[in-house]
Amino acid sequence: MRLFMITALAGTLTASLTGPFTGPFTGSSMGTAAMGTTVHPVDRSELTANPLYQAGPLPKTTCREPSVRRGDRELARAYVNAVVACLERAWKRHLTGAGLPYEPVKVRHMNRIPRNHCGLAVDGADSQAWYCEKSRTLIFQIGEEWAANPSDLWLFHTAASMYGYHVQYLTGISAALGELSAGGKAESREQSRRYFLQSSCLGSAFMKSVWPMKGRSAKDWRRFKSLPVGDQDGRNSWYGTTATVRSWVERGFAAGDPGSCNTWAAPAAKVA
Repeated sequence: MRLFMITALAGTLTASLTGPFTGPFTGSSMGTAAMGTTVHPVDRSELTANPLYQAGPLPKTTCREPSVRRGDRELARAYVNAVVACLERAWKRHLTGAGLPYEPVKVRHMNRIPRNHCGLAVDGADSQAWYCEKSRTLIFQIGEEWAANPSDLWLFHTAASMYGYHVQYLTGISAALGELSAGGKAESREQSRRYFLQSSCLGSAFMKSVWPMKGRSAKDWRRFKSLPVGDQDGRNSWYGTTATVRSWVERGFAAGDPGSCNTWAAPAAKVA
């Protein structure tokens, strides 16, 4: 089981995915609503009615997965690079076709991401991935954990979800989130969950656009769905419950349409 992590820093929205790790979402006023007691509607059209949602399903794209081998980090890095190349083809066609901004993303692999790299609150997790907004770069640290089972679609969805943050940046979602106010920790954490869950959903929508892939079956998808987990400590709720995380992952894959990933207009209970 693997935990998603997301982080934002004051002034610059950034995001990460790590292995089993629990950490806060920090930054300008971001955080979670108590399910069923407090409602924190979002009233910015850049978030709730973004043109991305009206652009239709992602175009069908062929994406061939390179071979990977247990414990081989170089092959895992090559795998991620190939997935990002697929992402670029699909999202470039989708965004430009809808008259939305597009800019290619950069990819960087590091053995160990330095603390505060790109202003990011990098921790000591064995495996992690970040999106550096100011340089539009995806940064991957593939450690033993991610290299242990490189064929279980985790790396595929990780790359796709990280690219989701790039899409959020390109379409103005990240900037609009940075301008949201929050009345307290509960509302702030709810905003963080909406942001994180949307990127996960966008990653799954892309996966649907390239599915089925050669050599893959429904069994592979079912196996992957059992891997993501949500908040574990019972106190903070930065990412959502495991059921919530998996729900948005499945929703994106079912539709293959970024319009299904509008977490900003969803009821609070759907992003708890």
